[in-house]
Amino acid sequence: MESLLERMCIEAATESAAAVEKWRRQRRTLERMPSHLAEALLRHLLRRRLLFPSLLEVFKYSVEEIDLRGESCVDAEWMAYLGAFRYLRSIILADCNRINNSALWSITGMANLKEVDLSRCSKITDAGIRHLLSVPALEKLCISQTGVTADGIAGLASLTNLFMLDLGGLPVTDSALSSLQGLLGLSLLMDLKLCSQKVETFRPLGSEISNEGAVLLKTFPSLSSLNLAWTNVTNLPNLSSLAYLNMSNCTIHSLFEGEGHKACMEKLVLSGATITNVSEAFQYVETSKLCFLDLSSSSLQSFSFLRSMNALTNLNLSDSAVVDNSVEHIAYIGANLRYLNLSSTKVTSEGIGALAGHVPNLEIVLLSGTPIDDTAVSYISVMPSLKAINLSKTNVKGLIHQESDVSDDVPTFAALQNLSHLERLDLEEIHIKDAALHPLTNLGRLSYLSLRSISLTDASLYHVSSAPKLVYLGIRDAVLTDSGLNCFIPPPTLEVLDLRGCWLLTKDALVLFSHKHPQIEIRHELVETLDKRNFQYSSPSRVTTKNSQHKRKQDKSSTSPLRSDEIFLGSKQLNAPIADATFVPCASLEIVDYV
Repeated sequence: MESLLERMCIEAATESAAAVEKWRRQRRTLERMPSHLAEALLRHLLRRRLLFPSLLEVFKYSVEEIDLRGESCVDAEWMAYLGAFRYLRSIILADCNRINNSALWSITGMANLKEVDLSRCSKITDAGIRHLLSVPALEKLCISQTGVTADGIAGLASLTNLFMLDLGGLPVTDSALSSLQGLLGLSLLMDLKLCSQKVETFRPLGSEISNEGAVLLKTFPSLSSLNLAWTNVTNLPNLSSLAYLNMSNCTIHSLFEGEGHKACMEKLVLSGATITNVSEAFQYVETSKLCFLDLSSSSLQSFSFLRSMNALTNLNLSDSAVVDNSVEHIAYIGANLRYLNLSSTKVTSEGIGALAGHVPNLEIVLLSGTPIDDTAVSYISVMPSLKAINLSKTNVKGLIHQESDVSDDVPTFAALQNLSHLERLDLEEIHIKDAALHPLTNLGRLSYLSLRSISLTDASLYHVSSAPKLVYLGIRDAVLTDSGLNCFIPPPTLEVLDLRGCWLLTKDALVLFSHKHPQIEIRHELVETLDKRNFQYSSPSRVTTKNSQHKRKQDKSSTSPLRSDEIFLGSKQLNAPIADATFVPCASLEIVDYV
């Protein structure tokens, strides 16, 4: 991480194309730059569209890792310059659709290159793999969803230092898997000495591997992570070294049947799986250390087996057959739970009540699309560690009508004031009115609030203006007016204001608000967000007018519930992206924005 002074220098150096021209000729200085600063400078140039192939030359003695994923401009010319990087260890080219086999020729023989990611580069075929075979130190290789065939996969056996291999979506046949056994034999020999050169991840996503091929996995004794999603494997043999298994959308008869020590699983993903007999399927699974379990959209009807999984911290049962009676099994193991997803299930407020008092460490609860009502809010309020709550598409209204002489309804969200750690609240597509929002201003740590209702008016802006730490505010599909927006005094911490679907707002009002509050990013169909640092233009606003309107179907798009793979650890960024769903041992949990 750069210091404040270093960040300021990088900001100044990447302010414009003219600024780049001032320093690009100082080659000796750049060659002596520490790799982490050179990489930070390169990232800023890339983000601001100031990086071009010939400029790469100034980084060839300093940059060790480069991430170009999704950059459509990257082609053979870029690769020619990257091939001259003396100390390059990692190159990420995922989704670079102009990368082809000939472009890979430039990195052949690179002695220090240990990681190459070509995921979804569809022009890469077996010929491209032959170029990679001349990279002797390669340890991590991702070629998922490329044009590589079974013959190309078989050729990987010569890369004897590989310990991570992603073949997702490729035609991995039993025969191709058999050809890789030699690769693992050499890695195992090194394991005996170094205990680090081992195959950690093998991901034949969408492959043609069968039960017969799965038996060959037993010859991979160092295998710790395995992804067999969407395959025809129904019986998985005992793989004692395995810690992570993904068999999403598979039909499962049995797991880990066989002699020897059982795999001590830490993460198990069976989303969308058809489990024929739950007792047989889990009979040989060691669950004493299982902390991550994803059974979303699975065929399971009974969940009593959960009672043996006391170490669970992350549990995803969304879109499953779980009902109120099943919640008692969750409560039984609730002491360590930190993430619980019950979205799109038939769990009611009564079921949520069964959890109250049993989940002291729960930080995220997702109940989107369930039939819960305002009664559930009172139960949720006694879950003391909650940081994120999703009540979208439920029967929660935020107000309870009292049968008494007092005509005012009671705001149910007042109960959430007991949650001193609450940072995120999603209340989309519920029948909520302005009066229900007032208690939310007393949530001292709330930084993300997402509302979406046609019943909200200008008064909603007034209510949320007092929220002290709000960073993201979404008020979508509301009946907001130009005058209401003009009078809105946003919280001083606000960075994003999402007003999509507020059809009464005019372009002039949105631009005026943006000029008054240039630090706030406005999201609306009439404007387009721009980072003013990336482009040279006179207006201080962070929005510009679109040349054409978005289609109405984009206007109606809805945010999806936070998923179990949308959790990351250790960062304080509320809206940071997630690269993948790789399991990380539980530490300080943070929330990220959904797509």
